[in-house]
Amino acid sequence: MSALPRFVVLFALMYAAFGVSSPFMPAFFERRGLGSEQIGLLFGAGTAIRLVAGPLVGRVADLTQALRAVLAICEVLAAVVAPGLLRAPVFAPLFVTSLVQSAALAPTTTLADALALRAAQPDRGRPGFEYGWVRGTGSAVFIVGTLVSGQVVASWGLASIIGFQAVLLVAAAGAALLVPIGQRQEAVDATGHVARGGVATLLGMPVFRRVMLVSALVLGSHAMHDTFAVIRWSAAGITPTAASALWSMSVAAEVVVFFFIGPPLVRRSGPAAVVALAAAAGILRWIAMASSTSVLVLALVQPLHGLTFAALHLACMRVIAAIVPPHLAATAQAMYALGAGVTTALLTLASGWLYGAVGAHGFLLMALLCAAALPLSRGLRAAA
Repeated sequence: MSALPRFVVLFALMYAAFGVSSPFMPAFFERRGLGSEQIGLLFGAGTAIRLVAGPLVGRVADLTQALRAVLAICEVLAAVVAPGLLRAPVFAPLFVTSLVQSAALAPTTTLADALALRAAQPDRGRPGFEYGWVRGTGSAVFIVGTLVSGQVVASWGLASIIGFQAVLLVAAAGAALLVPIGQRQEAVDATGHVARGGVATLLGMPVFRRVMLVSALVLGSHAMHDTFAVIRWSAAGITPTAASALWSMSVAAEVVVFFFIGPPLVRRSGPAAVVALAAAAGILRWIAMASSTSVLVLALVQPLHGLTFAALHLACMRVIAAIVPPHLAATAQAMYALGAGVTTALLTLASGWLYGAVGAHGFLLMALLCAAALPLSRGLRAAA
């Protein structure tokens, strides 16, 4: 089996595991007897531990050059501790179990991205493939997973999603061991010694810092939308059915861009132009969100998510693959995710205050973040 089908299977199983659990985990914890404050603490702590665990595990994977094995171990660990969520009798052990699983899951997507980006490059007569195809598979299967989980919960109850997720994670661990690892690659300095480098090396690269900043601004600008879009639409009289359709349009656009539009766009126009396009799309999208609740207007701008997320991600991956030494691939992916994750977390907290103070006009601040990213794209022109 060639590299592409193996990565398609890996990403499909990973994102299916995320998809079956994500929609119903808050309800699952509520059913276990947790109050709203405890649920908030649990998810907040989970976010914090993921931001720490991702870079740490990514660094270990790079130092050992065992990305595939580390990915499989993380997935197995997350699956093994999952039943503890069913058996924990009180909040404290439930909280600890959830933190362990969050820490184990944190590096899985970045490690898979690092492996896929490495394998996607043609090497010594081996054909490459489009990274967007495997990442698009993940997004598409995530949607399928959320739909399937609804049927599973309806038939067997909320507890069933824990077992379903664990089975998928074990299968993903097996798939991770079958993807090509590529040759062990280390940087060698002028004296012939191995140049390890690390986070400081990456942060010392101006283009990498720019990628982190651009992604933090544009991806972080989604924070208010993800938190308050449906609330705003509902207050304006938009029905739940219409709101669901609008949300689905953005996810569908993401999949379309990953599979069909994004790869040739990045290849022909270059990552700098695509980043600028994503930032401009964000400006338009958030201004429209601030100024209108017309279903027609929203239906026109929701597909811009394909640019503000998927196209931006593909462009950033192209730059990272071009400038980052292979022996720092996992660390780079973790740092990229950390920048966007910290910014999104902070903006999510700020968006609550902002929406309460100025309502939908808070989306204009999100547009300003994208506007700030627009001129930064010029520094990526020679990167890839």
